[in-house]
Amino acid sequence: MYFDTTVDAHRTSTGLNNRKLLIWAFLGSDVLFFGTLIATHLLYRGRSLVGHTEDIFSIPVTSASTFILLMSSLAMVLALSGIQRGNLQTMRFWIAITAIFGSIFVGFQMFEFHEFVQEGLTPRTNLFGSTFFTMTGFHGAHVAIGVLWLWSIFFASFRWSAGERNSLNVEIVGLYWHFVDIVWVVIFGVVYLVGAYGAEDRILPPVSWFGG
Repeated sequence: MYFDTTVDAHRTSTGLNNRKLLIWAFLGSDVLFFGTLIATHLLYRGRSLVGHTEDIFSIPVTSASTFILLMSSLAMVLALSGIQRGNLQTMRFWIAITAIFGSIFVGFQMFEFHEFVQEGLTPRTNLFGSTFFTMTGFHGAHVAIGVLWLWSIFFASFRWSAGERNSLNVEIVGLYWHFVDIVWVVIFGVVYLVGAYGAEDRILPPVSWFGG
């Protein structure tokens, strides 16, 4: 069994490697960041007086991009499993698949933003536009950073040997990637699905209890 003393030397009093502890601290702060953005969007839901709101969503398109992002998490798990078993080729394959799926997701988001702008919804249109583009834009930036990180791991791995230190590199990027996936699942659920069905309810004709 391969043993990397440099990894063991960087363990903290918690038993975690200092780099893993750092990524957990970063993700904890990002939870607060995205929690604030999502809460702000929900707080101002229904307060826009002009322009489009949730009625502009295309749930089938967003569902497809969500499925791709979820599949990228599965690919990330397989990449980590590959290097933990000492198989760098398998790790490279699944890292590349993860990065490609992430790129496709970003492409979907750029397409969606373009369509919204064509329909007249921009960050300056109303409160909905401001909070929506800020929240999803920051998430898209996180995914783009993750894609670049994945490709850097992919190309760096050609100089690696299978061992605990390099396995930790993949595990850390995996933690980050699973985090951005989870954030998107929350956004998709509470912003897209709940918002879209809520918008449908708001545009239904009023019901008269007296038959008038």
